[in-house]
Order: sequence, then C-alpha cells, then structure tokens
Amino acid sequence: MKILLDTHAFLWWVFDDERLSARARRAIGDPRNEVLVSAVSGWEIAVKAAAGRLELPDPPDHFVPEQLRANAFGAMPLTMSHALAVSRLPGLHADPFDRLLISQAIVERSTLVSADAEIARYPVKVTW
Repeated sequence: MKILLDTHAFLWWVFDDERLSARARRAIGDPRNEVLVSAVSGWEIAVKAAAGRLELPDPPDHFVPEQLRANAFGAMPLTMSHALAVSRLPGLHADPFDRLLISQAIVERSTLVSADAEIARYPVKVTW
C-alpha cells in the first residue's frame, strides 16, 4: 500500500509521540508499505519553524531530509496535477497544506495517514 503522511503524522513518528495512533504506527512501520512525505509537508514544516511555531533539533533543510533517509521514507514532489486537483475538492476547510495533501493522496491513489477528522470528510482514503 502507498501511504502519504500528513505533516503531524510524520513529526509524531519521528519524535515517537504518543499521539500517533497504534493503527497509524503499524501502517508506517509495515515494510510492505511505501511511506511518502510530501514536499507540501516540507513547506509546512519550514513555514512553522520560521514563525517559531515548531521547534526542531536542526534547521528544516537538514532535519527533514535526514529523517526521510533515517526512516526510509520517500519524498513526494508537488506537481501541477496535484495543485490543480485542489479545484475539485469541496470547500470543507481552508488549510492550504491539508488541501494539497488531500489532492496528492487522491491523484496518487494513496492512503493519507492523518488524525484530522476534517480530512476524512473529503473523498480520500484515510487511516488513523
């Protein structure tokens, strides 16, 4: 199965945060799954770190690539088709990061790992 991590799921995995559900932990840790982290999450992490809303042990441009390598996660680029598919989503909430992640998961036929209950209202497969 191809799974795309929401930004918080990526960070909670990396920091072994107890908020990460057991089901999400199993999906991420299953070697049969292809685990991906979007460039959108990299952008969100960089924005929040720069604004002082996220503390990391290293600058985002070192931290994120190192964690991708350490956890054998793939990186999902943001493509034009991902960006344009946002126009087909219902306007359930305005978070641009989430809307892009949802769009990517739909276009790439991936399961989105997210604790955000709003995301489950979109036409996307979610696991938590």
